[in-house]
Amino acid sequence: MSTLAAGFADDVRTYAAAGLDGIGVWELKLGDGPDDDAIALLRESGLGSATAVPAVPSILPLPLLAGPADPHDRIDAILRSLHRLAAFQPAAVLCFTGPGDRATALRGLRQVAAEAEKLDLRIALEPFQAEGTESWSTLNTLEDAAAVVEEIGSPALGIQFDVWHLWNTPELFEEIEQHAPLIAGVHVNDWREPTRGWADRVLPGDGVAGVPAILGALDRAGWDGFYDIEVFSDNGTFGVAYPDSLWDVDAATLVDRGRRQLLECWEERRVAA
Repeated sequence: MSTLAAGFADDVRTYAAAGLDGIGVWELKLGDGPDDDAIALLRESGLGSATAVPAVPSILPLPLLAGPADPHDRIDAILRSLHRLAAFQPAAVLCFTGPGDRATALRGLRQVAAEAEKLDLRIALEPFQAEGTESWSTLNTLEDAAAVVEEIGSPALGIQFDVWHLWNTPELFEEIEQHAPLIAGVHVNDWREPTRGWADRVLPGDGVAGVPAILGALDRAGWDGFYDIEVFSDNGTFGVAYPDSLWDVDAATLVDRGRRQLLECWEERRVAA
């Protein structure tokens, strides 16, 4: 998603050439299919498959994103996406609750988790940033998400950790230590201060989220999966054209910067902690 303007095939080639270890497969970049060529290209590239994101990513409707209004239709779409994305062998498949009725969201998550169990997939339930943004979720912290995972009780259900969403959680480091076994994926980005909206994220190290300390906490807690850079930086796609949008930066240049800055944050992680 960080290289929004590029197609999936170009992403795979660019990421592999930059020396990355993996790629998050976003269904919106796959088009209408079939996916045989995309799957073959990914396998030939040597890239791993990080958290995948379905075209309809939440049980309840999200602001500013297209998709059915009825939760039943949304659940059906997610189930279809699970079958499609399974062929890419992702580390997990992301899912939001969406804003609104918690009971409806949990009923939907149970269906999604049950289907994921059949497909040997992991679902990564993502809490959403609570401060100063549109309402996207009934869950805002690791603790919130862990309570839902425990309530549903499916071995397929885990949590997607996202720096931008969680960095200002009051007891973040305690929650990382407590709930680390439930983490199924990690998105890395940073918080611009002042932020201009939900799609105004910056590369690791360019904001105030304290990325090195967070990486250190995740490392100490035992996370050994992908650290997946995910940057939303609106260029008008979602209604606000920021003049310094990262989505307007050449993909190869952005990938190189992102990789370099993430590695710099990683090297600083023990000092920052």
